[in-house]
Amino acid sequence: MAASVAARERGWLRKLTSGMMLVISLASHSPQASEIPPPAYQLAAQQAGVPSPVLYAVALQESGTQLNGRIVPWPWTLNVAGRAERYATRQEACAGIRRALSRVKVTRIDVGLAQINLGYHAHRYKAHCEVLDPYRNLAIAGQILHEQHRAGQDWLLTIGRYHRPAGGAPAARYRHSVSQHLVRLFDPDLSLSSNRSSAP
Repeated sequence: MAASVAARERGWLRKLTSGMMLVISLASHSPQASEIPPPAYQLAAQQAGVPSPVLYAVALQESGTQLNGRIVPWPWTLNVAGRAERYATRQEACAGIRRALSRVKVTRIDVGLAQINLGYHAHRYKAHCEVLDPYRNLAIAGQILHEQHRAGQDWLLTIGRYHRPAGGAPAARYRHSVSQHLVRLFDPDLSLSSNRSSAP
């Protein structure tokens, strides 16, 4: 059973990576082409009613790591009391969560692609390791972004509130970092202030 789970996870990561490489390869042939978010991000964003580039850029900021010369979100990433931990498999990351819970408060642990805080978002899941599931993690991140968005408001403000709902300097710094991903990876003319709630 564990072997089949590990094989499925490796397959998911291979598909994600190969899909991203194909998109990057296709985009590189056209000077005006932009990278589009992988299908999992598009689906989660559509279901939540948020722009998929916003969700993808947040994941890049939260769990991005170098892979084959590109920055990609890494699903088995934890942040424990401000320290990043990356694991090779979901099982290892789950064990990392259990170890972290034995030494720090649950509100000091962020998990997965979009770094969902286990304490502040405990009402969104049943078991801690459930949040490591890439699809579940993106669904929760999409819900949070949707809840933080105000109609007609710039999505960059929403992005800042995703990181820190109270706003202030930490939210501004986070907005700046995520906006750099948006500019680097996507069409610089992408509108983040339209009234549309979904832009796959």
